[in-house]
Amino acid sequence: MYPEYLVAPMRTELTDAGFQELKNAEEVKNAIATEGTTFVVINSVCGCAAANARPAAKLAASNNKTPDRLVTVFAGMEKEAVDAARSFMLPFPPSSPSMALFKDGKLVHMIERHQIEGRPAQMIADNLVGAFEQYC
Repeated sequence: MYPEYLVAPMRTELTDAGFQELKNAEEVKNAIATEGTTFVVINSVCGCAAANARPAAKLAASNNKTPDRLVTVFAGMEKEAVDAARSFMLPFPPSSPSMALFKDGKLVHMIERHQIEGRPAQMIADNLVGAFEQYC
């Protein structure tokens, strides 16, 4: 685990944008395995999370059409919550950061770390907005 003082600003970056932070498996299950749409961001301390993933998630979340729920879990911190989120993302392998859109508990769109690294936040956000337009 990372020191909380280190990750607090990274958590706040998403929660200030309207994301609910999930801390355990039950909260994750209740958010994903329910009717409607849920956008999950697996947050991370890495540089691509700071430069690409979090900015992209915030841009996409400011779109006119958004999921019913915006949630986040933090890799390297709340293991139970992250493991639960990743279990819903199968067959995709674990990656941090990553983002997933669920509709009625089913995975409908996934962005893995290799699709985040080296890509501008706006490009990732545009991809997410397209998924939001299609599924939300």
